[in-house]
Amino acid sequence: MLRIVKPNVQTRIKVDFHDLEATLLPPLYGRAKFSRAFPSIFNDEKAIELVDQIDYDISIGLDGMIASASRAKQFDDKIRAYLSEHPRATVINVGAGLDTTFYRVDNASIHWYDLDLPNVIDKRRRLLPERDRITYLAGSLFDAQWCDRVTDKESGVFMLAGGVFDWFDEPQVKLFFSLLADNFPGAEIVLNAESRLATFFTNRGFRQIGIRNVRTKWAMKDARKMEKWDKRITVQDQFSGFKNFPRDPVWGVWIERWMNFSDRNRMHSVFHIRV
Repeated sequence: MLRIVKPNVQTRIKVDFHDLEATLLPPLYGRAKFSRAFPSIFNDEKAIELVDQIDYDISIGLDGMIASASRAKQFDDKIRAYLSEHPRATVINVGAGLDTTFYRVDNASIHWYDLDLPNVIDKRRRLLPERDRITYLAGSLFDAQWCDRVTDKESGVFMLAGGVFDWFDEPQVKLFFSLLADNFPGAEIVLNAESRLATFFTNRGFRQIGIRNVRTKWAMKDARKMEKWDKRITVQDQFSGFKNFPRDPVWGVWIERWMNFSDRNRMHSVFHIRV
């Protein structure tokens, strides 16, 4: 039986999340709740700490918890592999939201940038104040001005974009990758992508938890299609979202079937791209 221990919290920070901003919360709460229940599989102590601070709660099912934890773990593995060869690299978190990856992968040498819209950065700064080797970039990811503020490029540049491109049409996603190739030649980025079927279920899930005024758009099952956008784009790797993620018997047979079905049909994928 799944048991989630709720913290004894005396004071919480009241933060208002509206429309698209509310979509920042499911991944955070998913990681936190999964970490409380199954820390031996994935553990995000900063997400737990952050959820304990926020005077807000949403209902996250076990499937949402697993999806959030799996994506984070896949990204962590890619970042750590890059840092093993480029220990002083610059890492840019595109559409950072309330992501806590830095606190899981920091090697005490990287320089980290969190990029998001000004109103999101304001909330992030309130809940997760900047610290040594972390720089917040407030602006649109399509505005090349943010690229000029990234000054540490000589030791390698790696980017992550979790749950970001889903919200845009494909021409906008193409524009972003051309911007990367123009400003960060040789950089690598790990991102997630959904199939059309997955976007249907994602949008239905948002409606079920009360997020009704936004919907995801971009969908892609094969990263090699991106190579046709720009000759500078090359696919380093792509795999299903639950690849090598444990199937715990306590979750029940239906969860395992859902994960296996998703993998077979490439509903959720992780792409590793070089520009």
